[in-house]
Amino acid sequence: MSGHHGHDCHDEHNDGHTHSHDAPLDEVPRETLWGMIDHQNVVALNVVQQQSILKPWENRNDEEIYLESDADDQMIIRIPFTNSSAKLLSILVKAGPGEQTPAKLSLFVNEDAMDFEDIDQKEAAQELNIPQSREIGEYQLKPTKFSNVRSLTVFVPSAQGADATRIYYIGFMGSFTKLSNQPIITVYESAPRLADHKITGIHETLAKQQF
Repeated sequence: MSGHHGHDCHDEHNDGHTHSHDAPLDEVPRETLWGMIDHQNVVALNVVQQQSILKPWENRNDEEIYLESDADDQMIIRIPFTNSSAKLLSILVKAGPGEQTPAKLSLFVNEDAMDFEDIDQKEAAQELNIPQSREIGEYQLKPTKFSNVRSLTVFVPSAQGADATRIYYIGFMGSFTKLSNQPIITVYESAPRLADHKITGIHETLAKQQF
């Protein structure tokens, strides 16, 4: 079902996924980097309709808004950050249902113009296996690969058997530095304890900064 194409539709276990039996995630107060994303310049390629899946945390389980691939089961999402460099600790993903779940996500750092024509010539910073689940999965990222992120490109190479992939939500945990040389602003309070595949009851508030 997968096939590379030149269209420009605007509109975890081994791969960075850790398993912990520590305290429940809802006991770890943290915040997302939603407020640091340049939402107006996010672009998705090969999707039926351009919609924002980079939702505020309180809308994370909304299944009315999603991205679904169009010509086949591949998808590219380019996510820039607003006048800042982010240090990403983890990525949050809600996808599916069932065979529409991406088989994996390939993550590319600071590749602003990447499309389907040159994806094979680039090496991903990290690849994440995505299990079939209606829950939100949290996947730990490699610190050395995601310490200076101005933009993140997410490539979906295939679905898990369906003709199209679908993603409902993507979010990030981490910290950021404004490019105007202001001090680092920390938006997490303690190191995340990542669950195996899913995350429930995280206590979070949105980043308040406006740009």
